[in-house]
Amino acid sequence: MAGSSGEQGKGRRQPQWSPPTGSEPCKLRLYNSLTRNKDVFIPQNGNRVTWYCCGPTVYDASHMGHARSYISFDILRRVLRDYFKFDVFYCMNITDIDDKIIKRARQNCLFERYRERRPPAAQLLEDVHTALKSFSVKLDETTDPDKKQMLERVQLAVQLAAAPLEEAMRSNLAAEDIARRAQVLLEEAKDLLSDWLDCTLGSEVTDNSIFSKLPKFWEGEFHKDMEALNVLPPDVLTRVSEYVPEIVNFVQKIVDNGYGYASNGSVYFDTAKFASSERHSYGKLVPEAVGDQKALQEGEGDLSISADRLSEKRSPSDFALWKASKPGEPSWPCPWGKGRPGWHIECSAMAGTLLGASMDIHGGGFDLRFPHHDNELAQSEAYFENDCWVRYFLHTGHLTIAGCKMSKSLKNFITIKDALKQHSARQLRLAFLMHSWKDTLDYSSNTMESALQFEKFMNEFFLNVKDILRAPVDITGQFEKWEEEEAELNESFYSKKAAVHAALCDNVDTRTVLEEMRALVSQCNLYMAARKAARRRPNRALLETVALYLTHMLKIFGAIEEESSLGFPVGGPGTSLNLESTVMPYLQVLSEFREGVRKIAREKKVPEVLQLSDALRDDILPELGVRLEDHEGLPTVVKLVDREMLLKEREEKKRVEEEKRKKKEEAAKRKQEQEAAKLAKMKIPPSEMFLSESDKYSKFDENGLPTHDTEGKELSKGQAKKLKKLFEAQEKLHKEYLQMVQNGGPE
Repeated sequence: MAGSSGEQGKGRRQPQWSPPTGSEPCKLRLYNSLTRNKDVFIPQNGNRVTWYCCGPTVYDASHMGHARSYISFDILRRVLRDYFKFDVFYCMNITDIDDKIIKRARQNCLFERYRERRPPAAQLLEDVHTALKSFSVKLDETTDPDKKQMLERVQLAVQLAAAPLEEAMRSNLAAEDIARRAQVLLEEAKDLLSDWLDCTLGSEVTDNSIFSKLPKFWEGEFHKDMEALNVLPPDVLTRVSEYVPEIVNFVQKIVDNGYGYASNGSVYFDTAKFASSERHSYGKLVPEAVGDQKALQEGEGDLSISADRLSEKRSPSDFALWKASKPGEPSWPCPWGKGRPGWHIECSAMAGTLLGASMDIHGGGFDLRFPHHDNELAQSEAYFENDCWVRYFLHTGHLTIAGCKMSKSLKNFITIKDALKQHSARQLRLAFLMHSWKDTLDYSSNTMESALQFEKFMNEFFLNVKDILRAPVDITGQFEKWEEEEAELNESFYSKKAAVHAALCDNVDTRTVLEEMRALVSQCNLYMAARKAARRRPNRALLETVALYLTHMLKIFGAIEEESSLGFPVGGPGTSLNLESTVMPYLQVLSEFREGVRKIAREKKVPEVLQLSDALRDDILPELGVRLEDHEGLPTVVKLVDREMLLKEREEKKRVEEEKRKKKEEAAKRKQEQEAAKLAKMKIPPSEMFLSESDKYSKFDENGLPTHDTEGKELSKGQAKKLKKLFEAQEKLHKEYLQMVQNGGPE
């Protein structure tokens, strides 16, 4: 039998196996300003990504416009590195040589000298009026409506500050009063006087140290701001002042390649020559802006658009690669005489030195597309004699306040430090995550409120899952049988993960990602609520898996610091694990003790003890960042929450309760007034109700009903009928009143 069985098996083969058809994997696409399309992202060298980002020009405090750009790029960088697993090499520059820096350094220097001289009030007024004259000319020449409005505000503020001083001097007030008003004017007119002093005395500044001290200070402040915002530092940071030799060599090669020319000690890029070359094109990013003189002059800088400078160019569209230094400007030696780098060449030389002839990604703000980035592309491709210096150009959207672009020049900016006084770095990041990185974002109370609500929604979920995971269970009890509800939630979980992946592939669409995460948490909350209603424990392993995934995604976005294993950290960076693992066992014991005491107090009917228990929950523990949630028939939930958040919740609860109390009081008062008015009306006998209306009626019958109007005309039948109805209604009311009095009611 065995042999025959073996005989039967001979010649049998495994059936042919068919592989599953599967589905086409999703590919990462990024919105590329070079094509104005979402292009599939393909690095040039395997998994390695070379990335250059335009850094700040450091002459003032960093504002939320900067935060918009650098947080957005930080999110993109983290997603490429930690989600898509690219090996990202990220470079950023600091512009510490620039017209704005030179001008601001001179202005600060000259104003401080002016202040130290302590000009008499009369001299100060004379100087302010002189400065206002030149300022008025500048105001008249300004065509940009936002900038004009800003300049008008400055002018008005100075004029309003000057008036009290003029009045004091006319009235011969005490010297102390005049000095105080002069100080107010000096501070209010600082910008105006600084600009005037620079125009008249800027060329006389010889202390070159001021041109390095100013950017060094503001660079330090910028790095502090970035750290406070949890923005990763670049792999390499370049400063223009450290790359001047490389910039000189870069300019020289462009000249040698035939795309640059020297003129009066400066060197300019020949845009016509470059554009006419077969392998090159000028204005790749914004071709429609080529020839826009206003934009080109803004790119050249305030100190570089004088008539003599503009006359040095072969074409108005040419731009400076190297600028001959004028008196009052820093300078470096070069083949064309002492000078300084142009703005656009700085990034080209630094990025080219580090990343070579072609990089994968170049990033910057939307407003840098033309002329800065178009000029960068042109001069770099002129240097390398190629047409692919940048493969993908990414530009972050503007940040506006009430629809108006935020900028230093418009003086309508909110500094990062001020923003962080109002909201946490996480809340600001969540606000940016809730919008597309490439679109305009309006920084408003509504925007931030949405971010706060999302943070609170996610945090409550994490706290609820932590509470479930803290419930004691043996090693086998952590694996529970899945019912239909768990299978459905798990299926939804994988569906949401797929949707998140698709959204990230679609130009890193974090807005959709956060919507999918919110929907997933909502489903988990419904599942937990159903289990709670049925007095059954939710599946801890499944909820932990979901919570860990959400934590992982928020970590990738930089919204959760590395130290937290699940959910948002408590107590600030570096403290969450120690705080939670150390404190929670003691809080759990306290909570259980409190529950036992409350049970006895209810049984023995001791309200004072119940009040003490409520005070512990409502007043004492929130001050320590602890929230107790009492549920009828279930154990009290203990949550470690940010103290400030808890105190805000408590204040909000008090505010709502106070509003309810006030509304209740107002309603009672209205009811009382209505009843008093009704009673007063009831007291009036019907025969007297119309007699007081002598402005309407002149004659009445024996019952007190009007018969004639004020002009002596008899009332119509319709009017008489209407008044009769009112009379009868009052008669009924008055009878009710008399009955009430008879029964001992109110008189």
